Amino acid sequence: MPAGQIKAVIFDMDGVLTDSEPLINAAAVAMFRERGVNVQPDDFTPFIGTGENRYLGGVAEKYHCTIDVAAAKHRTYEIYLEMVADHLHAFPGAQELVRACRAAGLKVALASSADRIKIDANLDQIGLPPPAWDAIVCAEDVVHKKPAPDVFLAAARRLGLRSDECVVVEDAVNGIQAAKAAGMRCVAVAQSFPAAQLAQADLVCERIADLSPGSIVG
Repeated sequence: MPAGQIKAVIFDMDGVLTDSEPLINAAAVAMFRERGVNVQPDDFTPFIGTGENRYLGGVAEKYHCTIDVAAAKHRTYEIYLEMVADHLHAFPGAQELVRACRAAGLKVALASSADRIKIDANLDQIGLPPPAWDAIVCAEDVVHKKPAPDVFLAAARRLGLRSDECVVVEDAVNGIQAAKAAGMRCVAVAQSFPAAQLAQADLVCERIADLSPGSIVG
C-alpha cells in the first residue's frame, strides 16, 4: 500500500494508549466476587477487545452463571473508575505518537469497544482528552463489536475516508481481525499479547514508543 494513500491513523485505546487492561480485569474479578463467583484473571483473556458486554458475559458463560450484563457492567465501571486517578497511565510514547501523527498531517481517530464513560475517563486521565481527536467511536455506536469491523468502518466514515486511507494501531487479536476485515492496514503493539500471536498485523512492534508516523503509514 503506497504511503501516500494513508490519511488517518485509528487508535484502539485499552492496551494501546493506556495500561488499562489490568485495571478493568481487576474490576471485573471484583464484580464477580461480589456476586459469589470466584473467577480468575486469565478467564477474560479470550474476550479482550470485544467490549465489556462480551468481556463479562463470556466469563459468566464459562462459569455457567447468569448475570444481568447491564448491571454487572455498571458495577464493574464503578469499581474501575475508582482506580483510574491513582493507577491509570499512558504508555510511554503514546501521547507523543498521537501528536506526531497530527503534526505529520494525518487525521487521528479513536475506535474502541469500550463504553463512552470509560473512554472519556481514560482519555482525560492520560492527557489526550476527547477534543484532541478528529473522531471517536465507542461501543454504543456500533451493533457488532470486534472482531467485526464495524467500529473501524464507523471511524472511517466519520473521518470522511475510505478504508484503504486508514491504518489501525491495535494490541489484541480480536482488534487485528477487525482491522483486516475492514480492509485497513494494521500495526500491532505487543503490550497485551505476545508478538507471535499478533502476526496477522502488517507490522508488529514491542511497544508504542517504538512507532513513528512513518512506520505506521508503512
